[in-house]
Amino acid sequence: QLELVESGGGLVQPGGSLRLTCTTSEFTLEDVAYIWFRQAPAKRREGVSCIDRLVDKTVYADSVKGRFIISRDKTLNAVFLQMNNLRPEDSGVYFCGRQRTDRYWIPDRTPCDPDFFQDWGQGTQVTVSW
Repeated sequence: QLELVESGGGLVQPGGSLRLTCTTSEFTLEDVAYIWFRQAPAKRREGVSCIDRLVDKTVYADSVKGRFIISRDKTLNAVFLQMNNLRPEDSGVYFCGRQRTDRYWIPDRTPCDPDFFQDWGQGTQVTVSW
């Protein structure tokens, strides 16, 4: 089974920044939609941001709007999540996933939710704390 690899997490103080990377050496990232979502203890999975195949179409959870930026670089075969002005409530394990072939995420029609994506890896831990 193909699996994406997330990296770039760590411990950062409130107000700090991190840049997460999603990539794989197993295949070329397809020109499809991708998601970053997070999972915190005792909390439901939360879609943080989605980017569709038309790169200029991005979606963000209200909780991260204005602070996080999702992007894609085909030459680097990677999808990124730039996280600025981090808050303690941003802590969690972050995962990236790619568009499912049997259930499509459609910008403006379906939520930016992990149910529409697949092939995420082990995730990368983000901890925002003093």
